Amino acid sequence: MSRSHMDVTEQADNPACPVTEVLDRVAGKWAIGILVAAAKGPVRFTELERAIEGVSRRMLTLNLRKLEREGLLVRTVYPTVPPRVEYECTEMALELHDTLLSLVGWAERHSGDIARAHAAYDAAHAGAQEEATPARPA
Repeated sequence: MSRSHMDVTEQADNPACPVTEVLDRVAGKWAIGILVAAAKGPVRFTELERAIEGVSRRMLTLNLRKLEREGLLVRTVYPTVPPRVEYECTEMALELHDTLLSLVGWAERHSGDIARAHAAYDAAHAGAQEEATPARPA
C-alpha cells in the first residue's frame, strides 16, 4: 500500500514515519543539487540555475522555498536596486552536505553499472514483456 493511502493511525504508530517525511523533503531530485551548490557559500539564484543542469526557474523557485521552510536554507534580500538575493545553507544543511556528497559520489561511480544492469535486465526480460502485453486488435 502506498504511503498516501495509509491510514493516519498507521502513520502515527510507525516509528519510520518521521524518517520517511524528512527524506521525502531533503532527498528530492532538485533539493540535493541545490544543497550541494549552496554549501560552497552564499549563492545567487542565477548561479544556482547555472549549476543545476535541467532545472527550470519554477522548479528552482519552488525547491528554494521548500528548503527555506525546512530550515535548510537562509534567504537574504539586500536593499539594492535591483534587489540582490542570496541563499546560504544553515548549519543543519551543512551537516547534511557530507552525506549528500557521499550519495552523489556513489551515483557517479555506479551510474555505468546501473545502466548495464538495466540493459541486461531488459534484454533478459524482453520476451516476457511481449508475452505479457496483449496484442491489440487490428
